[in-house]
Amino acid sequence: MQTSTTSSTGALLRGWRQRRGMSQLDVAAGADSSTRHVSFIETGRALPSRSLLLRLAALLEVPLRERNTLLLSAGYAPMYRESAIGDAAMASARDAIERLLMGHDPYPALVVDRHWNLLTANRAAQGLMAGLPDSLLQPTCNVLRASLHPSGLAPRIENLGEWRAHILERLHHQHASTGDPVLAALHAELQGYPVDTADAPSVPDAGSIIVPLRLRVEGGHVLSLISTTTVFGTPRDVTLAELAIESFFPADAATAALLQAAQPRHGDA
Repeated sequence: MQTSTTSSTGALLRGWRQRRGMSQLDVAAGADSSTRHVSFIETGRALPSRSLLLRLAALLEVPLRERNTLLLSAGYAPMYRESAIGDAAMASARDAIERLLMGHDPYPALVVDRHWNLLTANRAAQGLMAGLPDSLLQPTCNVLRASLHPSGLAPRIENLGEWRAHILERLHHQHASTGDPVLAALHAELQGYPVDTADAPSVPDAGSIIVPLRLRVEGGHVLSLISTTTVFGTPRDVTLAELAIESFFPADAATAALLQAAQPRHGDA
């Protein structure tokens, strides 16, 4: 039984080391160990101490969820709890999220989990998603699926080819970094959506510095939006570590004016 556990731990660590493109020498030096000991761990001939295992996980930038898996594989208790977003322990984080979302209005902002499932969104983001079919909203809305699905936002995205390429590249890198099979399946699904030849990725403007989302809205106006991603620093909870706040900002003055004009006035219902 011990051999099986040790072998499993070694295989997991080897997988993370190879994913990060590091040699055993790199890992040994970074974790204050020896190449021989790292080799023995990876081949199942030795079991790392709990402290060494945590150092290795930190060095290899293993996500908290997978750090718990590593600890369990070696026979140690998991270190990081996984709270429900509604738990009392998450109250301060929920308050921070709410403040960020409300403070970002009239510009869109939303919160997603590690698989891009929508957890909450501010008024402006909800407005952009209004009218999407129930099949894309229930039981859980995946924002990347809603963005690229032919029945979703895709027909309203003016630069669909460019935006689609950006989304697929980002998702590919996220899967390469985490090895999450759900992300691989999502990437394959999105890549399989039919693409009109007119939506092929265009050559980026030589003067552009970022890929915008150009979304056609009611009245025939086109919003040009750039996005940023915010995550919590030094999280010690799996759920919190996997949350991301996607905030959109106007890329031009016309977009800023349109979003500000759509903001409800004080006293409006």
